[in-house]
Amino acid sequence: MGKKRKKLRGIVEKVIKPSLGQPEKAQIAIREAEDLYREIRVENEVTNDKGEKARLKPGAEVDVTVEADSSATIKKPE
Repeated sequence: MGKKRKKLRGIVEKVIKPSLGQPEKAQIAIREAEDLYREIRVENEVTNDKGEKARLKPGAEVDVTVEADSSATIKKPE
């Protein structure tokens, strides 16, 4: 079965230093989201096609992809 996806643009607002055994986090503001839900925090680790790891910098523009199996979606009314 195929997948449906939506790509959203975001910007890394800040990098949160690791503490109490928690990994470093990147706080990302998603421009298209509602005000109350605009920021998300994720572990600050990305990889390239070769599996090399890197970290995001504050101010970096990023793409956030929401993806679901087609069976988990319904057709949008026109």
